[in-house]
Formats: sequence, C-alpha cells, structure tokens
Amino acid sequence: MTQHSHLTTSTGLDYDRTLILAVEVSSRSWIVAAQVPGLQHKGVKQQLAPRADALMAAIEGYKRRATAAGMAVDRVIVAYESGGSGFWLARWLQQRGVEVYVMQPSSVPVDRRMRRAKSDRIDADMLLRTLLAWLRGEPRVCSMVPVPDEAVEDARRPIREREELIRARVALVNRIEAVLTVLGAGDYNPLRRDCRERLGQLRTALDQPLPPHARAQIERLLDRLDLIRQQVADLEAQRDQAVEGEAAGRTEQMIQRLARLRGIGVQTATVLVHEAFVRRFRNARALGSYAGLTGTPYSSGGTQREQGISKDGNRRLRATLVELAWMWLRYQPGCALSRWFHDRLGGSRGRLRKVMIVALARKLLITWWTMLLKPPRISC
Repeated sequence: MTQHSHLTTSTGLDYDRTLILAVEVSSRSWIVAAQVPGLQHKGVKQQLAPRADALMAAIEGYKRRATAAGMAVDRVIVAYESGGSGFWLARWLQQRGVEVYVMQPSSVPVDRRMRRAKSDRIDADMLLRTLLAWLRGEPRVCSMVPVPDEAVEDARRPIREREELIRARVALVNRIEAVLTVLGAGDYNPLRRDCRERLGQLRTALDQPLPPHARAQIERLLDRLDLIRQQVADLEAQRDQAVEGEAAGRTEQMIQRLARLRGIGVQTATVLVHEAFVRRFRNARALGSYAGLTGTPYSSGGTQREQGISKDGNRRLRATLVELAWMWLRYQPGCALSRWFHDRLGGSRGRLRKVMIVALARKLLITWWTMLLKPPRISC
C-alpha cells in the first residue's frame, strides 16, 4: 500500500472534497478538531475514547455530515503529534486509506503569553491550524516526522533494551554497595565470578559477619543481577551475528563497514546504523538536526549569543556520538578530523574543549553518513 508519510506539503488541495482532522492524543481521551467540507465556518470538535476504531467512526460521521451539506469527501487527512503513542496509529490509518502526518512536538508554535490558557481542546485547535498552514505550503510552520517502517523500528529494540538493562545493572551494583557501606563492609565487587563465595567472607566494621537479613537482601540482588547479565549477554550475542560472516542485508553491511574503522566497536556501529543511517535524510543539515547537534543562536537587537546545541533530536544517537568523538581522538590521532580538532582548539581548555568535541561529533556523523551512501573515501 502506498505510504503517505512524505514530508512535502500537499499540492492541489481541494477543501470542498478533503476532510482534515487534528487529533490530540492522550491516554484517557482523544480530542479531535476537524475542518469538514461544507462546515468550514463552524468549529467542529469531538472527544473520543482512546481507540483507533472510535477515531475511524468519527471520520465516517464527519463524512456523513459533509454529504448532508452537499459535499462529497474523497480525501481524508489526519495529523497528530509524535510521542509515547508511537506510530501504530499512523500505520493503522494508512492501511485504511487515510493520509497521515505526524508532527514534531517541539516545532509546533505556542502562545508566548505568561499565563496562556491550555487544554486538550485548545491544543487540538492549534494543531489543526498548524496543519492547515503546512498544507497551504507555508515554509517552516512546523516539522513532520517520517513514519518509519515497522521492521526498521523493531530492529532498534535490542539496542534500546540493552541500554535499559545496563542502567538496571548499574542500579543493582550501586544498591549492593549502599547496603555494604551502611555496615562498614567494603572491597566487594558484585560483578566478579566469585562474588557469592566472597560474600560469606565479608566482615562488618565491627569485625562481625554480615547480618542475616542484609546478606539475604544482597543475595536476592545478586539473583536479579545474574538474570540481567545473562540477558545482556544474549542481546550481545545476537548483535555480534551482524558482523560475523557475510552480511545478509544493507543494514548488516553498514554495521560491518563501520566496525572496521579503528575506534568504533560493534555496539557503537549498531547504534549508529539503527538509530540514524537506516533513515533517509534530505541533506547533512537534516541529519545533524535529527541528532540534536545543530546550533541555536540568539540574536535580537544588540544581543547576540550562542545557546549551545538544540538537543531536540535522538538523545541516544547524540550521547553515542559525543562519547565516540573522544574515542576517535584517542584511536585516530592522525585523521584529518582529529587534526582539525587540535588545530582549532589550540591550547585552550575548559568549555571550549567541550564545544569543539560536539562539533567534531557532528562532523564525524556526516562523514560516516557520506561514507555509507557512497564508496568509502575516508582517509583514516
């Protein structure tokens, strides 16, 4: 089925035959603001149960109202903000012939008054007005998020799950250390293979064995830690299959090419590919914006300053890139980009060094993106 997730504004929009809806999505209810052919001068809003079939029933109801007003609807456009609900609603509507657009929330203009009124109905009306302006072709009125393929979105789950498991592992290790610190017992690493044997040898600050309840708590924490470590190992084994043997698809080929570069490991290559390089971008600026590595200058009248990077993009990709930029300076000191970093930095330290490492991360991202789209011509 043809996907209507393109990011160019619609042309030849016939308002007399097009039903346009904006949906404010929440967990409790959905608020729909609609422009119905034949009822353009009436504010049409409706509160629905948070279900796709309820939204489809509302669309059919709007079509009947348009027919009663003497208009025939042959095109339906629905827009909503991206968020925790994901893209399932967009795919569900697309399968039923509805044209769907997903707005980037941070790009939607808001009222700047200090005490502005806010409700789901007001937000739905604002989304509708923004959508109508975007459909008219007004430049930069908002940004639309492309609806990713379901298989591409599902392929990112293992690396994101591993990230969650690593955080859970760190939390468990810190909790075990906190229990031992209260008792004055230290020098214990719960990640060692012999951690359970050493647990029985620990002594408190009073040279006494660990209290029974404290030891039982630590053993339960170790049980959870063992489960998490096993799950991390399973995910890493699944990840490593992408770089072993012949690559079956384009995604595996990109991971292999990146992993061959010194300073980039398998995990980092996997994150870069699944979080960025499997997507399509118009140009390098769009890629940098997706990573949140574009500048945000503030210039008004006689006031001019740089506010830093936008941080509006993919936080996982951005954190990986900044960490990798430091590793790149260590393992690729002779690379042209590493020399550029040191030449621009000179002998400066402090904040300028952090600013330059972010600039290096953006340049590395664009360089690798270009390398994967074209034959490799990198000098490192």
